[in-house]
Amino acid sequence: MSKTSLIIKREYLTRVRKKSFLVMTILGPILFAAMMIVPIWMAQIEDTEEKLIAVVDSSGMFRNVIPDSENLRFEYLENEDIELLKNTFKARGFYGVLYISHIVTYAPNTVIFYSDKQPGISVNMHISNALEKEIEDRKLAAYNIENLDEIMASVKTNISIRNFKITDDGSEKESNAGVSMAVGYASGFLIYLFIFLFGAQVMRGVIEEKTSRIVEVMVSSVKPFQLMMGKIVGIALVGLTQFVLWIILTFTIVTVVQATLFPELSQSPTQQALNPTGLFEDGGQAATGENAAVAQEAISEDMVQIQNVLEAVRDINIGVMIGSFIFYFLGGYLLYGSLFAAIGGAVDNETDTQQFMFPITIPLIIGIFVMINTINSPESPLSFWFSIIPLTSPIVMMVRIPFGVPYWELALSAALLILTFIFTTWLAGKIYRVGILMYGKKVNYAELWKWIRYKN
Repeated sequence: MSKTSLIIKREYLTRVRKKSFLVMTILGPILFAAMMIVPIWMAQIEDTEEKLIAVVDSSGMFRNVIPDSENLRFEYLENEDIELLKNTFKARGFYGVLYISHIVTYAPNTVIFYSDKQPGISVNMHISNALEKEIEDRKLAAYNIENLDEIMASVKTNISIRNFKITDDGSEKESNAGVSMAVGYASGFLIYLFIFLFGAQVMRGVIEEKTSRIVEVMVSSVKPFQLMMGKIVGIALVGLTQFVLWIILTFTIVTVVQATLFPELSQSPTQQALNPTGLFEDGGQAATGENAAVAQEAISEDMVQIQNVLEAVRDINIGVMIGSFIFYFLGGYLLYGSLFAAIGGAVDNETDTQQFMFPITIPLIIGIFVMINTINSPESPLSFWFSIIPLTSPIVMMVRIPFGVPYWELALSAALLILTFIFTTWLAGKIYRVGILMYGKKVNYAELWKWIRYKN
């Protein structure tokens, strides 16, 4: 054990001192923080360019129907030759030309927008929504129903479904499928990513030591199996260290940037609901009347949504989630890391690894596809079996846990993962001990089978 510990220490210290480790430890949190901050920043950036759009309405039904917005203005032209206008609109100061044919249908050529630039989705949505509403209003008006507007307003209904899970002791806990889906997807994908990332490091490290002949010196002092296990465990500790640092640094960066650039996001839900409506106008005097009523309604809706999300987060057993993530990361990595080490020991360069990598990566890829299905049906037989099968359980089980998994299923999955890891480590050790000193020979599956059957 002392020799294995020395190898673990060497692998760990050698890798954490590398510039690549330091660079990725710094860049990783920056990228993760950017993924959370940039969408918020981009959502606040608005296109302030004013666009003047010429409207040629052949039907004569939509004059002044499309309302102007903050950045869009519409000018309705009459008796214009559309072909001539298409060639001169830019010189006349128009951003584009909207042509409406004499009959508006679902056909794609009845409403056409001409421009020398690609219009944004918001421009198309603004135009299409206005035209659709006008056509719908005209169709409803054709029925000659009195007080149609009041009837339509009275029948409009929004339904919000709250989900409650009844536990074995009869208590109720509120859940949120969106929160569970986000947490499960992120956990499963991270494990998939880390298994590939750190498993490939094991394989490359073995190949480098083999090609440089350093391994010949090392195996004179330690057994090949001890060398393999020391390398696998050492890199696993490197992965855990980097993962913990990523979490801490990402949280710090997001908190600092949010407080600096988006202070409104740090406000309480009540403040976020009050400030946009102007309740603290004129030196902090509270607004009254209609503004107060609108603000109060916004507060209520926001508070209900926030409360639902918080209840859903509380419903997820964080202790089980974190413990399961660490276990399945280590279990999945050790299982696949031993196989990656065996591949590295069997070949002389990375080019020769392709034929052996494919069978190993297939279960991981299948796990990703099943993970997507599990988000929609966490209790389906497909999700259950692939969360139990050790080759896919590290990914699929992590998606199921936020939705709630019986402890006996977790125990069964964990036990099978441990047994399979022991088996793959034994199997990889058989290949590793022979292949690590084998040079210049093209290895195939038949040759690997011979190495596995060697008794000494």
